[in-house]
Amino acid sequence: MNSTPGAGGAVAVRNPGTRGRPAWRAVNISPAERLGRIAVGLAGIAAGAVLLAGAGSVLAVVLAALLVAAGLDLAVTGALGHCPLHARLGYLPKPLRSLR
Repeated sequence: MNSTPGAGGAVAVRNPGTRGRPAWRAVNISPAERLGRIAVGLAGIAAGAVLLAGAGSVLAVVLAALLVAAGLDLAVTGALGHCPLHARLGYLPKPLRSLR
């Protein structure tokens, strides 16, 4: 792996298989999974917002907020194409293996 200076003097580690992008920005989600994450994430955000509007107890508010947060996570990782958990585990879907 190569390392290059980043912002603020930090060193960004680059993975040779990421085509010059930092390893934390490498696309590691297949196109089908990206679409699924975005769709499910948006549905979670919408459902959480509806539930949050009608929440009557503290527990209901907390659970609805968690649903919105999970939806945001799915939508953002789908839009960016990068899942930090996949990167941490070293997982790469089959459709992306042939591209590296």
